Amino acid sequence: MITFVLNGELVQADDPSMTLLDFLRLKQGLTGTKEGCNEGDCGACTVELAGFEEGALKHRAVNACILLLGQIQGKSATTVEALDGAHPVQQALVAHHGSQCGFCTPGIVMALKTAQREGRQDYEDVLAGNLCRCTGYAPILRAAKAAAEVPVPKGPDEAALMAGLSEGGLTDVDEFATWYAQNPDATLVGGATEVGLMLTKELKQPPKLAFLNRIPALQNIGHEIGGMRIGSGVLLARLRGLMAGKHPQFGEMLRRFGSVQVRNSATLGGNIANGSPIADTPPPLIALGASLTLRKGAARREVLLEDFYLSYGVQDRQAGEFIENVFIPAQEDTLGVYKISKRFDQDISALCGAFNIGVSAGVVRRASIAFGGMAATPKRAKAVERALIGQPWNEKTIAKAQLAFAADYTPISDQRGSAQYRLILAQNLLKRYYLEQTGAGRVRVVGGVA
Repeated sequence: MITFVLNGELVQADDPSMTLLDFLRLKQGLTGTKEGCNEGDCGACTVELAGFEEGALKHRAVNACILLLGQIQGKSATTVEALDGAHPVQQALVAHHGSQCGFCTPGIVMALKTAQREGRQDYEDVLAGNLCRCTGYAPILRAAKAAAEVPVPKGPDEAALMAGLSEGGLTDVDEFATWYAQNPDATLVGGATEVGLMLTKELKQPPKLAFLNRIPALQNIGHEIGGMRIGSGVLLARLRGLMAGKHPQFGEMLRRFGSVQVRNSATLGGNIANGSPIADTPPPLIALGASLTLRKGAARREVLLEDFYLSYGVQDRQAGEFIENVFIPAQEDTLGVYKISKRFDQDISALCGAFNIGVSAGVVRRASIAFGGMAATPKRAKAVERALIGQPWNEKTIAKAQLAFAADYTPISDQRGSAQYRLILAQNLLKRYYLEQTGAGRVRVVGGVA
């Protein structure tokens, strides 16, 4: 039985695989939360989810359409009905003409309401996951700024309501490891941004689900000698904040990973284990020399992330084995990360390139370069690295190294770009990285090889 707080009241549900959106609309009659895309893209189903993170109550905007009830055991969900038209965000949207048909408006209200509660004022980013086709975003942004001038209303004491609720299920990582080794056919649920689509789009029902967000040990971020260890269940929203202070270009790239709602659900381990050749976190992690701790029962082994991907859809992971954490070695920040997509916000990468090059006395001493979208798996550009290491850090070396991309990759052509387009992009990004590192600043390179 799933127990959580909904709009200040304790509720129960018996199907952990049901989406929160279906539960709200079909079981609770709360139809203010809309079904638009049913795949986490449009934001019409946005609700506020509260839970304890590192001992403090944290509120996050999430997509109810791909959030499973099993993920919100012991948490608190708030929908637009709880606001009753009196919230400053609602009043500001009325005053500034921020709504037309109203279908997307409840999700916009909840995204802005959550941002106000958390003190966020980066409204363009906050609203990147809320699509509106009736009106421009200008009046919505004006409403957001106006609402920020009004004190945040006091809601129900969610912490007190949640105090008696447990996480439920398997919460100890050792117990889970034993269980999963005995049940390797179970589907692991991190943020459900992929599993949710399996349920809502493919209409598949996995026989066993294991909800990893209930295991506190997988949410840990630890700093140790030689680097930092990040639990596989850490949200990408938290990873973005962590990277912003250590590797800023990695953090900035994560700002373009899905939307606020997606980053508030998606996990680092899920993005890695999914094995997509266009996943955005593997290239920078590979360039940083990251490794994985893989666990099966009581046994653990360490694998370099670059060696984890064997071929398309195949990873070096045994049945009953899961990613426990990711280790990133401590190092000087020389990381450049570039996501190329047709849209700036909420788009899948045509390619994502990461460059980590160390230069001393004008000579390249080390180089680690990785790309997603250039091969069947995220992959190092080892021929390019060899063309750089030991050479002068100048344009002549860059021009020679650009030619080596053809030895590293044979890109595919698809709807996101042709093979030639991807190859030219990769070459240009090396040049861009060089110009940024040598002080020429950001440049825009178009056409052929820069």
